[in-house]
Amino acid sequence: MLIAIPAEVLPGEFRVAATPETIKKLIKAGHTVRVESKAGQHAAITDTAYTEAGAEIAPHPAALYQGAQLILKVRAPLAHELPLLPERAALVALFDIHRYDHLDALNAKQISAYALELIPRITRAQSMDVLSSQANIAGYRAVLLATQYYPRFMPMLMTAAGTVKPARVLILGAGVAGLQAIATAKRLGAIVEVFDVRPATREQVESLGGKFIEVALNDDEKAAAETAGGYAREMSEDYKLRQALLIDQQARLADIIISTAQIPGKAAPVLIPEETVSGMKTGSVIIDLAVDSGGNCPLSRSDEVVRSENGVIIVGHSNLASLLAADASALYARNLLTFLSLLQDADGAYAPHNDDEIIKATLLSQHGEQLFGRAPAHTQGASAPHTSQPTANA
Repeated sequence: MLIAIPAEVLPGEFRVAATPETIKKLIKAGHTVRVESKAGQHAAITDTAYTEAGAEIAPHPAALYQGAQLILKVRAPLAHELPLLPERAALVALFDIHRYDHLDALNAKQISAYALELIPRITRAQSMDVLSSQANIAGYRAVLLATQYYPRFMPMLMTAAGTVKPARVLILGAGVAGLQAIATAKRLGAIVEVFDVRPATREQVESLGGKFIEVALNDDEKAAAETAGGYAREMSEDYKLRQALLIDQQARLADIIISTAQIPGKAAPVLIPEETVSGMKTGSVIIDLAVDSGGNCPLSRSDEVVRSENGVIIVGHSNLASLLAADASALYARNLLTFLSLLQDADGAYAPHNDDEIIKATLLSQHGEQLFGRAPAHTQGASAPHTSQPTANA
């Protein structure tokens, strides 16, 4: 196949869908790889590095897509990219499918589109789980971003001028992003407390040195707290009231809050309302990883830093993984390489394994027909969370 790797055009998107490492493997498998010039510049990959790996360099998108059979992207194409896409090609990317507006245009070109965020949470899909790989990066970067705005030390320090108390970090959500945030905050010397609706996450939290805080659950609530795929699900109104009280109490004690909770296909739950923010300490920091889905704090704004009236700093960065573009691209490209094994035959020709449950879950459209949301397999796949930033349970 001729595989095209375009430069990402979404503002703030610095990742790229292939690296010299993965391109070498694609070429070894018999593919031809063409990369748009400067596609990897923000991920510390030069055009020279790509050519040394065996890729062709296209000076502009029109040259990139000519004859391409497979397109690998980080983000789904925007409106102005659609006219350049070759008809009947295959496209693999993160679509944010619940909000993507251009599926009809892809169908008109008979493009076979695959949404990587819909990869089901099953054991054999772990090596292609882009949400987890990118959430891991986002959780790490969230803690570092918090230290940028927090006006005090993170660890306890004993100095000649006196003792500095350690920061108290509250993490809402013990998914991939949350667990990495726990580990990073502990390395920096903070006291870490963690809330998650799923009691089963306690062991993971405590193994990383965090203190697990929870709302008392009855048996029915315990059964309802986690979906079959391991993701948190929306809870009852009574539970939400008890949860709100607990989080409010802990938030007022915290110096830093890292919030990651999202519900697939819905607005993110409000966990840190304005009343809670008004009771927090001046100089405390909230990092809202769910800002792109509406935010866990109603005061957060996408890609903005907001200071509340009482001096709480609320950071709403919508794409934290992109801030570590080199490693984020490396992991994403490896995930893609594994996924491609399901799109080709033994000779490397495009031949999707349509009976495979991963392909069934991720395939949005094929031969001009929209498939997403029309069959049980796709509906099930759509329940996986959107996170790039991943979610409370990404």
